[in-house]
Parts: sequence; structure tokens; C-alpha cells
Amino acid sequence: MAVNNLNMKVRSAPRRKPRIPGTVKYYGQSVNGRVVDISATGLALDLVAPLNASVGSPVRIDSEELGVLEGIVKWSHNGRIGIQFRPNTNASAQVAA
Repeated sequence: MAVNNLNMKVRSAPRRKPRIPGTVKYYGQSVNGRVVDISATGLALDLVAPLNASVGSPVRIDSEELGVLEGIVKWSHNGRIGIQFRPNTNASAQVAA
């Protein structure tokens, strides 16, 4: 993993910059957002409202274009959240397709 200018670890996998709508679900919470960065290992979303999920929390992303993706919160900053896909799910294959 690489490190960005905020001294946060970032994905080194090739990325795409789509604008795909999606919903992040964390237990009883559901927050709409837009996928703004995606790779085979994770994604970043701009959220329309705060999500009270801390780093390491399991989340689910529902999107008509991407399907259902599961992962964990890696970071959260200024209304944007970073999700790392769980290695035992088919998220990487879904994103590649």
C-alpha cells in the first residue's frame, strides 16, 4: 500500500473514477452516496449524510450498477468514506466485470 499526503495508507491497485450511485448500509443506518473511486481492492464514496461507522466496521454497498459489495471501513474524511473489500467475497470479480 502507498501513503498519501494525509499520511493515510491508500490502495495501489489501478483505479477508475466513475460516478456511480450507491447506498452504504451499516446495521440500521443507510446513507446514499456516489462511488467516486474504485479498484479491485476497494472504493471511495462521497456521502450525502454522515455515517456513524468507525474504521474497521463491516459495511455493505448496494448499487444497481455494481450489485452488492461487502467490505470494511478503512477511513472517513470530510463526507467521503473509503471501503476495502473483504477478501473472501466476490467483490473484486464484480468490480472487474
